[in-house]
Amino acid sequence: MAVLTKEAETRILDLLLAEGLVDPTLANNARNSTDGGPILDKLIEEHAITGDMVSHATALIIGVPYVELKNIMIDQDILVKIPYETQARFMVIPLGEKDGMLNIAMADVTNVQATDYISNLINQPVRVWMSSERGIKEMLEKNHGDFTTVKEAVKDTNEEIAEKAVVADVKTIVQDSPISKALTTILSYAVKTKSSDIHIEPLEDSLIIRCRIDGVLRKIMDLPKVVAPALVSRIKILANLKIDEHRIPQDGQFTVLVEDKEVDLRIATSPVTWGEQVVIRLLDKKGVSMDIHKMGMAGHALRDVLEGIKKPNGMILTSGPTGSGKSTTLYALIQEIKSEEINIVTLEDPVEYKMDGINQIQVNVDAGLTFASGLRSILRQDPDVVMVGEIRDSETAQLAVQAALTGHLVFSTLHTNSAAGILPRLLDMGIEPFLLASTLNVVIGQRLVRRVTEKRDLYKSSDIETESINSIVGDLLPKTSGEVDSVSEDLGYPGLPVKNDDHYMLAKGRDTKETPGGYTGRAGLYETIVVDEDIQKMIVNHSTAAEIMRLAKDKGTITMRQDGILKVLAGITSIEEVNRVASDIS
Repeated sequence: MAVLTKEAETRILDLLLAEGLVDPTLANNARNSTDGGPILDKLIEEHAITGDMVSHATALIIGVPYVELKNIMIDQDILVKIPYETQARFMVIPLGEKDGMLNIAMADVTNVQATDYISNLINQPVRVWMSSERGIKEMLEKNHGDFTTVKEAVKDTNEEIAEKAVVADVKTIVQDSPISKALTTILSYAVKTKSSDIHIEPLEDSLIIRCRIDGVLRKIMDLPKVVAPALVSRIKILANLKIDEHRIPQDGQFTVLVEDKEVDLRIATSPVTWGEQVVIRLLDKKGVSMDIHKMGMAGHALRDVLEGIKKPNGMILTSGPTGSGKSTTLYALIQEIKSEEINIVTLEDPVEYKMDGINQIQVNVDAGLTFASGLRSILRQDPDVVMVGEIRDSETAQLAVQAALTGHLVFSTLHTNSAAGILPRLLDMGIEPFLLASTLNVVIGQRLVRRVTEKRDLYKSSDIETESINSIVGDLLPKTSGEVDSVSEDLGYPGLPVKNDDHYMLAKGRDTKETPGGYTGRAGLYETIVVDEDIQKMIVNHSTAAEIMRLAKDKGTITMRQDGILKVLAGITSIEEVNRVASDIS
């Protein structure tokens, strides 16, 4: 923030008072109680005003243009014009070039020496804009992630040191080495950006770090190949893996405290052409919603599932590709039925989220605790509800069906592309059709799409988009304005538009550094099939997944693709996202 004279402070306070931005009583009290000290600082301490308000008013008083950095996206080519260390030292952000000048935002625009230094450093004239210190700090963190410790690790590590650390000097890596700090910085960045996975991938001459944010991988940095052995060894040590084993894949886990959050990490290493790849899955224990009503499930799907979990026995199965949120859905369903009156036991690999009041068992294949053997043991523990993390083989499938037949409510997952695909898959595993028909309550298919950010613009759908919307959900949409409320309530999406052949108003998020592509967070696409008497007959007759799905649609099932388009019309996601994750579903 600029250093202000008493006169400037008075003018700024008068301006804030004139604009009605500060309470006159609080302003007078601050004037009388500062004993000659800064009045504005006193008001900020008392939360009567904010630093941003003072910065904006200061810019008006001294005649400098002001810029709000929150929604500004800056090209990487511009950011690197001023070294990060200089940006952090002088609280400055390069904004862009115009007419041969570099526009910069500063917290203290009165610091002429700093602007001269920056101009000489980049050998280019600068034009100064004012911004708040808070805004600049957030922009520095967002654009750079403060990878200074990573750079230190690169600087302090060479081939000889790295090799020595790997085979002879483990303590060097375990303690406060630059590599340890570098890993902490990478993990901190992943937690801040709500990444689900970190990929550490060796190439011939470099090491790439990528993070999966909202389901999409993004490269965050390139490192010299020299740091790879030490970085991988540090991860192996924390995960209790063999640091001298490079020929076979290894799996491990550990927990870290990052940004005051306890985060479980699942580690998978594997040998690749240019070294060892490491994938770290982050499981934020407190950052995931376990409320089925807030995950995107609505309308028919939500009603089907809530009815299914009320039954005292039977199976509820969810399907989808890896990373589609199947386990989270099961946790949310368990959260919905959890009470002191029932015994809920889970068998998982791994236990992703620890829940109070639930007896969770971790699969341990090396010790002989598999899904099948564990499920046998669970059934002797007087459970009311059983959750099996995944049905992977015929033995586990048979035991799950037997559990459902003997009065238990069973939750589990399978890897199939759709809800209807669950049925023939279980038949292929050797389950008798009549047993399957009598035990299944509801089957769920799901995918995850990115949510359009709150900072958005509306646009009219193109002819192709309009035609696509009508072909997929035209029969579901209200035909007249009088039907809007009833149809919207039935489908679970308020304010759906009336079907038309002209255009629909769709939402597009603003592409910023904070919300790449205009997205932030994710929502589920769901389809559910209630296994009623008609569906049971089709199962017994060995009908195909396509035939079962056609009957389910006739009975009111909304497919994942239809659910996606309804979410597009509700402003939750975009057509591009639905096509990206559900293009293989009719």
